[in-house]
Amino acid sequence: MKKLFLLLMTVLGLNTACGQQTFEVDEFTTASGKTIKFHALMHACIRIQYDGKEIQIDPVSKLGNRTVSYAAMPKADYIFVTHEHADHYDAAALQSLATDKTQLVLNKRCGDMYGAGKVMVNGDKLQLTDVSVEAVPAYNATAGREQFHPKGRDNGYILTIDGLRIYIAGDTEDIPEMSQIKDIDIAFLPCNQPYTMTPEQLVRAAKVIKPKVLFPYHYGQTDLSSIPAQLEGTGIDVRIRHYE
Repeated sequence: MKKLFLLLMTVLGLNTACGQQTFEVDEFTTASGKTIKFHALMHACIRIQYDGKEIQIDPVSKLGNRTVSYAAMPKADYIFVTHEHADHYDAAALQSLATDKTQLVLNKRCGDMYGAGKVMVNGDKLQLTDVSVEAVPAYNATAGREQFHPKGRDNGYILTIDGLRIYIAGDTEDIPEMSQIKDIDIAFLPCNQPYTMTPEQLVRAAKVIKPKVLFPYHYGQTDLSSIPAQLEGTGIDVRIRHYE
């Protein structure tokens, strides 16, 4: 697996019509030495910049009292949507970001709701211009939780960008299929009980997947403070960003 280099972590200010939004940014280099940046927008909303391209994950404009002004951002070259819950799917945000050249990838329910884009189901693989995509399972397996995210409906995504493998888990627990996810450089794992994982489940998942860098995300009010200590000695770089 290609070695992953951390260049820096900085804070980037984005000017909007209503003032300034500030998001944490982590910056890495890819296999050929190009820069890739991950912007911690909120909850499950991730902005990725790579080689002049804009990639948006589960863009949502408003959650509670938090907002993201997508109108102030560049149009997206790629958008990925994991499932139809309102903290992941926002048709208005998609419309704000998309152009006729945007490549939009969704699960089937979101594709039916939005009426456009490329539908992927668990197990599908897709080669886009700058990104290769694998749709992987994301579901609840604990008894009494299955109704939140039924097996086979929703997607996680593995994006490979210039040799860098990025696992965006979507809403899932530590399911058996994670044992098949290999060579991950950067993983985004949810921690929002009872809808996704408990901290203990997230730690188990991280030990199975073994990413070089782990971003817990989608965590709401869940206490993440024990996670770095539980993963000490594994070689996993745990980074807590503002993905409440």
